[in-house]
Amino acid sequence: MDAIMNKIRSLDAYPKINEDFYSRTFSGGVITLVSSIVMLLLFFSELRLYLNAVTETKLLVDTSRGETLRINFDVTFPALPCSILSVDAMDISGEQHLDVKHDIFKKRLDSQGNVIESRQDGIGAPKIDKPLQRHGGRLEHNETYCGSCYGAESSDEDCCNNCEEVREAYRKKGWALSNPDLIDQCKREGFLQRIKEEEGEGCNIYGFLEVNKVAGNFHFAPGKSFHQSGVHVHDILAFQRDSFNISHKINKLAFGEHFPDVRWTQETPSGMYQYFIKVVPTVYTDVSGHTIQSNQFSVTEHFRSSEQGRLQTLPGVFFFYDLSPIKVTFTEEHVSFLHFLTNVCAIVGGVFTVSGIIDAFIYHGQRAIKKKIEIGKFS
Repeated sequence: MDAIMNKIRSLDAYPKINEDFYSRTFSGGVITLVSSIVMLLLFFSELRLYLNAVTETKLLVDTSRGETLRINFDVTFPALPCSILSVDAMDISGEQHLDVKHDIFKKRLDSQGNVIESRQDGIGAPKIDKPLQRHGGRLEHNETYCGSCYGAESSDEDCCNNCEEVREAYRKKGWALSNPDLIDQCKREGFLQRIKEEEGEGCNIYGFLEVNKVAGNFHFAPGKSFHQSGVHVHDILAFQRDSFNISHKINKLAFGEHFPDVRWTQETPSGMYQYFIKVVPTVYTDVSGHTIQSNQFSVTEHFRSSEQGRLQTLPGVFFFYDLSPIKVTFTEEHVSFLHFLTNVCAIVGGVFTVSGIIDAFIYHGQRAIKKKIEIGKFS
């Protein structure tokens, strides 16, 4: 047994020195204190990294196909009434959504920004149950009411029972409704009177759009939109106004789930605001495994005044977006305990070794200088 113990003792890589042979110095004590403080600081720094999650970032090619993109927005127009504000969306695939009302909410605001009214649709003139006339014949007592579309009917059976339906029929024909007072439904509903009553009001419009995951645009502009000779135009003659105050504040804009936060204000009143947006698909996974499918984006702004150029500029706020083919993934994860332990050992060993080298350099330097002083060769 003693032979085995002796063999194991001979393998000791850390031979011990008798304390009688130790020589402790002041410089060694200072170096020991400094190195201990450095070790503690590095240890707590490594411990903080271990306790907190680290984020790993990767760039991948976006191979998703056939998906839709939800655009969430919240925009305030301090000087543009809700009754004349419309939302349109279109993309390069040819799909168009004109005068979108589904999932869109509007709040009428007074000059101080206080909410007057909030509805999902129909802010402005109310609809009527019974129009004034039936086109193509005289009404009998029990006949169903059917209002005229004033030449915009696709067939004899088409009816326009309120001002909004007449405007929609005109839009489908690509016609502008220049004088609503000539339309019995609009006159009875007080279409222009309601617009005049909302003079000086603002509008907060919010909601979301479901669009194809391809490049496209959506915009906020006064008037009902339609196509005329292949050109997208807005019927603003019906409002009998020369200019529109398009100053606005973007409270929220997000492509997908709300990430990141966006907020900015534009106060120039009349003209066309254009925002060119580069959308980057982003996947964020936290330490609990919850995944957020969202998009980051960058914005370039451009403003065209209504007085610039010879061509009349359509007043409105336009968002042109394009999607990046590269997807960014962020993954939160904790450092493994073995990695933490390895780093702690590296810190202790590294600091101990470096401080030992510094101590040895100072100690031997002091001894060399002392010897030269004793023999009188130090100058």
